[in-house]
Amino acid sequence: MRKVWLLMVGAFTLGLDAYVMAGLLPVVAGDLGTTVSLAGQMVTVFTLAYAVSAPLVAGLLSGMRPRVLLLVALAVFTLGNGLTALAPGLGALLAARAVAGAGAGVYSALSTAAAASLAGPERRGRALALVMGGMSSGTVLGVPLGVLLAGHTSWRATMWLVTGLGAVALVGLAVGLPEVPAEPPVPMRARLGALADRKVLPVVGLSFLGAVASLGLYTYLAPVLHSSGGVGEGQVAPYLWAWGIGGVLGSVLAGPLVDRTGRVTLLVTVIVATLVVAMGALPLLGAAAFPALVVWGAAGWAFQVPQQHRLLALRAERGTVALALNNSALYLGSAVGSALAGLALSVGLAARALPWAAAGVALVGLVLHVSAARGRVGGGGSCGVRGGGGLARSSSRP
Repeated sequence: MRKVWLLMVGAFTLGLDAYVMAGLLPVVAGDLGTTVSLAGQMVTVFTLAYAVSAPLVAGLLSGMRPRVLLLVALAVFTLGNGLTALAPGLGALLAARAVAGAGAGVYSALSTAAAASLAGPERRGRALALVMGGMSSGTVLGVPLGVLLAGHTSWRATMWLVTGLGAVALVGLAVGLPEVPAEPPVPMRARLGALADRKVLPVVGLSFLGAVASLGLYTYLAPVLHSSGGVGEGQVAPYLWAWGIGGVLGSVLAGPLVDRTGRVTLLVTVIVATLVVAMGALPLLGAAAFPALVVWGAAGWAFQVPQQHRLLALRAERGTVALALNNSALYLGSAVGSALAGLALSVGLAARALPWAAAGVALVGLVLHVSAARGRVGGGGSCGVRGGGGLARSSSRP
């Protein structure tokens, strides 16, 4: 497991970079002379590049050693953040965020697969939880500090901090990461064909809808708090801490639960239901939204551990392909969610209403998930689902 901790360092930096912009939107918009909704599109660009890079690069560079590709991806990510800090205007900023997102997407997909491979099947859940815990720790520790740093200096100083952390992670991996077992090459047609697999599509689709709801809403957390709770721009950091603390707790606890119980499908059901309730409660709580933010963060981060475990439980080739597609769906959903939320704000929807819209999207995902689980059991228990109940016990091993 010590080898997995090295991958967690890079994931920490990814978590910081992916979410720090949510707290900096008003500052960046003011500095560049644009609107918050337009500035929010830098999150959309980052996550869209993140979503499309993993399957494309994995197909084109399938012959490259995983360790080398991990290092190259982290180097591209770090370069993109340096360019972000130097961006003179909105156009250059969006281009820089696309570069950073492309590197992040490849690193994220490869790091989760490498962690599972290095840890072995018996500790796969814990290994995945460590990588996810790195990303959530980057959020809980880095994002509020980045917002505070931007408040005392500038948002560019925050991006230089992210760049420096990326460089440190790159050196650490270059020195300490061993060779990672390579997966057999998978043609692009097979990668895309996984989307038609009845075992894969419901899982990836739920990841997409969950990301549209949770990550899309988080992008505009600052204006939501301003609208529903009267929280000023300089008072957002504690709320970001609350969301991030929940994220760390959720991602760390989800792995042992998966390994010990194996009830993956049931865990997903409970987590998504919790997510719906937590997001829907935000506008009602206003400035007292700390408990809802902790629960939201915990559910949002814990969600992906059993999701990844479900996909890795498939046969080796399809499981690895499905994992990359799931990562793409996760960040494609984030891009779609942030874009739709920005569009809604630009046409006059009150920011206070965004959490209810997000909760509705998550509820649709929950209904589809439960329906798919019951259908699999009724059809003979495919996709590793055992037993006779609608939410049966899932196998924890491939």
